[in-house]
Amino acid sequence: MRPTILRDAVRSFSLKALYLPDQKRILLDQDIPLIKHRWNEAHEIGHDVIPWHAGMMLGDTEQTLTPACHEIIEAEANYAAGQLLFLAGRFQAEATATAPSLDVVRKLGKDFGNTVTSTLWRFVEQAHGDRPMVALVTGHPHPAKRKPDFDPANPCRYCVESPLFRERFGQILEPELFRVVMGYSGAQRGGTLGEAEVILNGRNGDRHVFAFETFFNGHEALTLGYWLRPHITGVLVQSL
Repeated sequence: MRPTILRDAVRSFSLKALYLPDQKRILLDQDIPLIKHRWNEAHEIGHDVIPWHAGMMLGDTEQTLTPACHEIIEAEANYAAGQLLFLAGRFQAEATATAPSLDVVRKLGKDFGNTVTSTLWRFVEQAHGDRPMVALVTGHPHPAKRKPDFDPANPCRYCVESPLFRERFGQILEPELFRVVMGYSGAQRGGTLGEAEVILNGRNGDRHVFAFETFFNGHEALTLGYWLRPHITGVLVQSL
């Protein structure tokens, strides 16, 4: 009825991927790096396998698709993509079998055939449920390597908090976490930028030691922070 609807949808929503239910076809933006195709394809498959999404695609009005509804749809499609690409509970089992580190995240990315960024996100959300963890996806943290459009008020492309981190340390703002990363990161063009043990304050005022490490893949810096132990302050006792 309206052949231009695909063009209008792509332009209006800056779509990187689009699913055509009637043709069972997925269209991908040719500018998307090949390594990201798999996630975008799985996301669109998620739209297809969730029954109620079919009536909410391609140019719905504001009345039928509010911003809140759109957010729910995308979250559900992302969940479906994660279940497909990370083999449901298998990823969580393997990720929790070893101590957290970026080396483990990179290995899991290769084993499951997914990007390091999506694997890091999944790792923080699902592995080691008894340990607070946080991940940052940013530009290069070293001042000499920053892009001209760097915004110190919004330094993170993504900040992913584990449920326990959000509960106990969720008051810490993204710029504060980014400053932690700045404190130990070098200006290397790629590879490991640095690592450090840092102290973070919990919601109740307790101090805790976290291990932070950052890796730069040439496009974005990936940071993993995970809880190590409570910070015990020594008390000086004078002899009489």
